[in-house]
Amino acid sequence: MGLDTKPLSTLHEKASYDVADFEVPTGREEEWRFTPLRRLRGLHKGTAEEGGKVVTEAEAAPEVTVETVGRDDPRVGTSYVPADRVSAQAWNSFTEATVVTVPKEAVASAPTVLRRRGEDGSGAAYGHTTVLVEPFAEATVVLTHRGPATYADNVEFVVGDGARLSVISLQDWADGAVHVSHQHARLGRDARFVSHNISLGGDVVRISPSVAYDGPGGDAELYGVYFVDGGQHLEHRLLVDHTVPHCRSRVDYRGALQDQDAHAVWIGDVIIRAEAEGTDTYELNRNLVLTDGTRVDSVPNLEILTGEVAGAGHASASGRLDDEHLFYLQARGITFDDARRMVVRGFLGQLVDRIEVAEVRDKVREAIEEELDVRAGER
Repeated sequence: MGLDTKPLSTLHEKASYDVADFEVPTGREEEWRFTPLRRLRGLHKGTAEEGGKVVTEAEAAPEVTVETVGRDDPRVGTSYVPADRVSAQAWNSFTEATVVTVPKEAVASAPTVLRRRGEDGSGAAYGHTTVLVEPFAEATVVLTHRGPATYADNVEFVVGDGARLSVISLQDWADGAVHVSHQHARLGRDARFVSHNISLGGDVVRISPSVAYDGPGGDAELYGVYFVDGGQHLEHRLLVDHTVPHCRSRVDYRGALQDQDAHAVWIGDVIIRAEAEGTDTYELNRNLVLTDGTRVDSVPNLEILTGEVAGAGHASASGRLDDEHLFYLQARGITFDDARRMVVRGFLGQLVDRIEVAEVRDKVREAIEEELDVRAGER
């Protein structure tokens, strides 16, 4: 498959299945300038050692089918064309794909869970997942990632007309894991898509969610929570491409950072094309810096090519714990550590509470508490 010559935007200029259509990144490119390329173990060059192993265990709702198929299955790769070299490498390197199908008008009675577990991180592994939600169906899909791994994958979410899909993606890799992933959602007329990306573990994790619309009335909500420890690099790069009229999008990502060389990156790109009149969009990123020695890069972008919009805005804020908040709590007999914990809980909890699967919601809460316990124990 060759190059798609139509540029996505001034920030996303290429789309192709062919690795050769993308130059090896050097770190000077806009889409790679925040990523520590030397820590990707060759995934960006195509020189990563082979032999890594990531296995998938599926637990499907009764109404949903989960299949393992070959790369020649016609349902695979129909809605997403890779937009960078690692994504194209993942497309050309996977041998089996996971296909999740929610039949027309079916309402799933339970979440469908795909558990990804790295068993060998010494070499690279590649994957592909396609989730098909047929018209007027409703489902929740949970993706979990654990263990040691060097892993690159593409995930497609195809949400049919009038359908509803909620996705929870939990990156809770072992220390030292590297994960580069593209998650692309394509929405039909009046379709609704809600995603939660939670990044906690791993050495370098770079997740790139994107949304495209095929008909008016599409509604996308993208939420994210991340907690970055010393030496970790957690990166989220979002693209919402409004190409049809009267669609909506909301983005809200929040993170906390602590200890030396913790690095969080959030890039939010929203494009409103000339034909996308009546678009309603807003994106927000907030970061809470808990200690010295951390780094935050937060870049919201809006490309508006029509003056006929219902609403468009963005905001970004990064800062330390508010001394007045801590003083207020301590003045009422609450210790510093408990006051700090309460502020972080409240800051991240507004998004954690939105996670509809109790098992994942509780896991995230426990992980945040463990992070705060470790820091409190050092005082």
